[in-house]
Amino acid sequence: MTTLDPQQPAEPTAAAPAIPTLEEFEAAARSLADVVEHTPLEYSLHLSEVLGAPVRLKLENLQRTGSFKVRGATYRLAQLTLEERARGVVAASAGNHAQGVALAAQQLGIPATIYMPLGVPVPKLMATRGYGAEVVLEGATVMEGLKRAAEHAERTGAVLIHPYDHRDVVIGQGTLGLEIMDDAPDVSTIILGIGGGGLIAGVAAAAKARAAAEGREVRIIGVQAENAAPFPPSLAAGRPVSVETQPTIADGILVSRPGDVPFEIIRELVDEVVTVSDDDIARALLVLLERAKVVVEPAGAVGVAAILAGKVKATGPTVAVLSGGNIDPLLLQRVVAHGLAASGRYMTVKIPLPDRPGQLARVSELIAEAGANVVEVLHTRHGQGLQISQVALQISVETRGQEHRELTLQILRDAGYEPEVLPD
Repeated sequence: MTTLDPQQPAEPTAAAPAIPTLEEFEAAARSLADVVEHTPLEYSLHLSEVLGAPVRLKLENLQRTGSFKVRGATYRLAQLTLEERARGVVAASAGNHAQGVALAAQQLGIPATIYMPLGVPVPKLMATRGYGAEVVLEGATVMEGLKRAAEHAERTGAVLIHPYDHRDVVIGQGTLGLEIMDDAPDVSTIILGIGGGGLIAGVAAAAKARAAAEGREVRIIGVQAENAAPFPPSLAAGRPVSVETQPTIADGILVSRPGDVPFEIIRELVDEVVTVSDDDIARALLVLLERAKVVVEPAGAVGVAAILAGKVKATGPTVAVLSGGNIDPLLLQRVVAHGLAASGRYMTVKIPLPDRPGQLARVSELIAEAGANVVEVLHTRHGQGLQISQVALQISVETRGQEHRELTLQILRDAGYEPEVLPD
């Protein structure tokens, strides 16, 4: 069992300012050394060519529990008093925070209850239970779980461990920023995703404090998914505001409102916040698989997505944080297919054909002429809104990129066919 000295939680006061100090981050890093891995920083030639500046990847997907969340969770629990530890802790999460709290509680000998939504991916559920936490499956969303966790805390006296809206969590997450500054002393820009804001608040405060101590500056750029982006309107309003979110593959950063504690730090220290689409994220996951040979969850790839989508400009040596790697294999399969389609390397087309011999062979010849490869074929007379003299050909094709995809479609059109590209 890891033994860390229990302390009273540090709330913002005159003695403990809202923005943590460099000394606090360095003390946290020392206290976490036996629990948290110092994850690698790897150079990416491909992303460097895209950005026009050296790019390194902070592989936090290789962290214990597969995510940065163990940093903040462990530091937060380490600050609990002996009396608070005896009461146990409770949290709500769809995966990464759950595993971080469960591992931290196991290391510190603290009873933990985690509320997870119904339908949570089995690997995340089993991992959380494997760290010794009691898991309660209730509700359809993490927000419902947070409500139930708060009720549990009120009912039992357990300490609620919020995933991002607490100063100790921010300090713990900020130890990642110190590692970046240690391993990339020339870094001028750090790019990372934003959910509730705990990670970027901690990294921004730690990295900028270290840079200031060295007499230089570092830029911090945050990235949100387009379908869940409360920070741009919140920063414009000068206060946290709620937005209506839409589904996104980056469920790890699907948050409708910034946390109060991280927002104040982000408003002062983060230089820019951009958004990326699900197509951008899918392309990034594919690039990371093919070029960097790393498996990353969608929320962990948004920094790379921003680089590939041209949302950030080169300003010198850059670090993109891959914040987590906990992706369900079934989701990975779908995301790879989506990323191939978004990159113009895969498409499914529907082509109405005259119902006479030789049409399927003719279409196959044209696709071969274009240099594309047929993967799957469906040929039917039924449904499809067809005339009685027509059949429908639905054909899936591998192509080499957007230009090759358009060439293939144009060759079909020039031959008199009307291909319709179907959503992937």
